[in-house]
Amino acid sequence: MKIARLIFNPLQENTYVVWDESLEAVVIDAGNMSERENATLEQFLSERGLKPVYALNTHGHFDHLMGVEFLRQRYGAKFAVSSKDKFLVENAAQSAELFGVRAGDMPEKIDVDLEGMQSISFGQSELQIISTPGHTPGHVAFYEPEAKLLFTGDTLFRESIGRTDLPGGDYSWIMKSILDKIMPLGDEVKVYPGHGETTDIGHESMYNPFVVEVMNQEVNYRN
Repeated sequence: MKIARLIFNPLQENTYVVWDESLEAVVIDAGNMSERENATLEQFLSERGLKPVYALNTHGHFDHLMGVEFLRQRYGAKFAVSSKDKFLVENAAQSAELFGVRAGDMPEKIDVDLEGMQSISFGQSELQIISTPGHTPGHVAFYEPEAKLLFTGDTLFRESIGRTDLPGGDYSWIMKSILDKIMPLGDEVKVYPGHGETTDIGHESMYNPFVVEVMNQEVNYRN
């Protein structure tokens, strides 16, 4: 499995292209928003002969959605996200305007509902789907256990966590997701977040202040 990170839009969102020997690919959290960024993504795919079969989303915030319709129209990729974030998808354009961003065409429907799904396959690969609510109600992470790769979206960042003060966010949920579902995967698991640099679970267990304060029982995230 190969991974490339492309950084798009004013919020510096990480868009990941993931593919294998079959040359089928998924684009995780497609944030490309302009003709220039669309061309960058298209050139990347074309140069490698890749066919994106899914626009795969960790959650429904606008900065992770702005390239989805391009992938649907240009390649026939299916838009996959949890239906628990449908309200965010439906209001994505308005949300973008609140941040001073003109979003352009946004997806009007979900092609594949990830809610309740255990995994999703493309080419010769399979990604496990881990429910990680907190940043949004329907947030998920994508995990490849053999290579120990985890795409955390806006749940876990390098030495930080996602915001919980936006509609549908909840601090106790996000900490339960991180402590109960992400951290047990193991220190060696490499983390690809929705913003910022890559990290690994071992690093976060030692240097992420939000995680450390809970593990040291300085904060009770369950209440």
